[in-house]
Amino acid sequence: MSSQDDALRQAQTDYQHHMQTCRQCHADTVPCPVAKHLLRVYNNARRGLAHPK
Repeated sequence: MSSQDDALRQAQTDYQHHMQTCRQCHADTVPCPVAKHLLRVYNNARRGLAHPK
């Protein structure tokens, strides 16, 4: 397994875990700043996997 696959899987796991455990994200319909950052990290990892250099 490549390090890009690992990075994508870890970013997805981190985001999902945060969304399940964050009180603010759970109570509000709007994600908190940490959730937005984790989603950005996940999207960047996914783009990196789709367009390898």
